[in-house]
Amino acid sequence: MTAHRRDNLLAFPASPSVPPSGEAEVSAPEVANELPDGAPASEAESDGGAELAVAPPTQNLGADAQAERALVLAAQAGDAAAFAGLVRRHQRRAYAVARAVVLSHDDAEDAVQEGFLHAFRALARFRPEQAFGAWLHRIVANAALDIARRRKVRDADQLPESLASPHRDPAESEELRTRLASALETLGPRQRSVIVLHDVEGYKHAEIGALLGIPEGTARSDLHHART
Repeated sequence: MTAHRRDNLLAFPASPSVPPSGEAEVSAPEVANELPDGAPASEAESDGGAELAVAPPTQNLGADAQAERALVLAAQAGDAAAFAGLVRRHQRRAYAVARAVVLSHDDAEDAVQEGFLHAFRALARFRPEQAFGAWLHRIVANAALDIARRRKVRDADQLPESLASPHRDPAESEELRTRLASALETLGPRQRSVIVLHDVEGYKHAEIGALLGIPEGTARSDLHHART
């Protein structure tokens, strides 16, 4: 990842350690000069309709969903602070999604950086009636999958540090990390992401399918094959 991208979008902490909560903290992105200007919200706008300016009815939405929709619409209108608010809302889950696919903290950071950048650039095409979280996390998952494909060989010391229990003998922890690394390396990036998203992060099959852009049945099948 280039220094320019880190300086102008999401400046993660320099320390490679993950905060105790598991959240990779990010600062508000400085993107005011890059906000989409005049980009159509969808192909339908070629007919002259400004679909992006009209939000669907919100009376059936909860307060949190309405607040998020307001942030999305404001960000699409050019409010950088609103986009920063969306980043803060989703940074922890986005990092968890990325870390489910890649095995190192640095790669997960890069995936989140790339994912938020891609999401920002595609924001004008996002429809407010969609679930923003699912849309964003799918972009992050795809960014992580791209990184995983570029880095097929993983070392044992790239596994999450949380696998090393303070109550376990250090030698036993290292042996466990080595075995887990070897096991995960036998899986493709998609199967690895499915099993970690399901068994570690607690996502349901339908949610995994939405995140990775695959049918729910494929997510179930990948999980079964990853376990056997």
